[in-house]
Amino acid sequence: MSDPWSVVEQAETQSLKALFAAEPDRVARLTVEEAGISFDFSKTHLSRPILDAFVRLAEETDLAGAREALFAGRIVNPTEGRAAEHSAERGQGAPESVAGAGAFRARMRALVDAIEAGAFGPVRHILHIGIGGSALGPDLLIDALGRDAGRYDVAIVSNVDGAALEEAVADFDPHTSLVCIASKTFTTTETMLNARSALAWLDQGGVADPYGRVVALTASPERALDFGVDETRILPFAESVGGRYSLWSSIGFPAALALGWEAFETLLEGAAAMDRHFRLAPPLENAPILAAFADRYYANVRGAGTRAVFAYDERLRLLPSYLQQLIMESNGKSVKLDGSPVGRATAPIVWGGVGTDAQHAVFQLLHQGTHLVPVEFVAAIEAGDHLDEEHHRQLLINCFAQGAALMAGKASDDPHRNYPGDRPSTTILLDRLDPGSLGALIAFYEHRTFANAALLGINPFDQFGVELGKQLAKAMDQGEDMDFDASTRALIARALGGSD
Repeated sequence: MSDPWSVVEQAETQSLKALFAAEPDRVARLTVEEAGISFDFSKTHLSRPILDAFVRLAEETDLAGAREALFAGRIVNPTEGRAAEHSAERGQGAPESVAGAGAFRARMRALVDAIEAGAFGPVRHILHIGIGGSALGPDLLIDALGRDAGRYDVAIVSNVDGAALEEAVADFDPHTSLVCIASKTFTTTETMLNARSALAWLDQGGVADPYGRVVALTASPERALDFGVDETRILPFAESVGGRYSLWSSIGFPAALALGWEAFETLLEGAAAMDRHFRLAPPLENAPILAAFADRYYANVRGAGTRAVFAYDERLRLLPSYLQQLIMESNGKSVKLDGSPVGRATAPIVWGGVGTDAQHAVFQLLHQGTHLVPVEFVAAIEAGDHLDEEHHRQLLINCFAQGAALMAGKASDDPHRNYPGDRPSTTILLDRLDPGSLGALIAFYEHRTFANAALLGINPFDQFGVELGKQLAKAMDQGEDMDFDASTRALIARALGGSD
């Protein structure tokens, strides 16, 4: 029996136009409807033979077994000896982990209820401090869903640059502000420096008990306690929940406050619906798996080094940034689980923007440039504004027209006006953007990332590549002699006053 990778790589590549002509049922067959979202993969080059080869590849790499291990709470992060139990936060996983997550969530709800009942006095502003997943997740949720809520003013700070924190609190009253410190380990350098500066801001603003305005969100409650946070204001989450998968846990606390508890629960329910779909749907009807097949085809067969995501909805403007971390930190690896070289491309470089702005900035390259870039369009049928409906109509028209133009192209005798076409895209169309559909959408991307990793045989749950720069920064801060290169020594001398 031939190697399924070789079958994929040797399969005839037909143009998109030819595939549509040969397969009258193509749109229906390659569109998946789940949790109020339509996933249209028909404008990708996934032919029947290529899909059959990928199904075989999934069987030989035991994608189903990896998926079972994930939801069973078994160790799927062998380099760190950990499970990855973010799905347990939404009720899908090992019973004991689901129960533990439920207990932590009940504790979080009790604190939300206490704040809303006035236990902290008047609260109008929430300052959330974190970095990576501890900031990107809550930021996405609140920006996407909190525009009409008006419950609190929320600022999320991740950058250690002091200008970010100063800007965040410029219009906040310290006496009516709540500070949330989000760190899995409660040792993250940038987060803890920002936290100390936020406490100083509270103190300088005349708050008698600055620590009384602090809530800690962490998997290391003992460190939060040592930092000075009262035990009643520490919201733990499980050590088996990774940072970039943590918005479902107490890291989502500012979103639960800003959006309301019902919205947060609905977010979890939407994600749980996608969990069940990923677990139960067969590969050719499974949105995350089909998306992973397309990802592998373009990265490993067509040599596409990037993937572009364009949200045709202003409320999803932070989605590309969120996906950059999820995908590139998870699957930006070069060795397999056993430490051997992967031998093929892994994560693409993820980039994107917001339609229609991007059409007047980067789409020139997509249509006529020399790079093959698989494009993903994300839009919602129901408008997110109250203006003339023509706004949303034009938004969707532009979204659909771009996908059509990428595929169809337009021949011209003038080479400057020739559009080659046959450029792939996927369209993800939400019925409406609400907590349930956003939860399902984010879970879809999580499972797609996991499916890609399983096909490649890599670990999507460690991130050792992040650590080396941190180690050198710490050494530099402490004046250690790390035998830095001449360029780095010169930069230290010029900017920090060190000696060369």
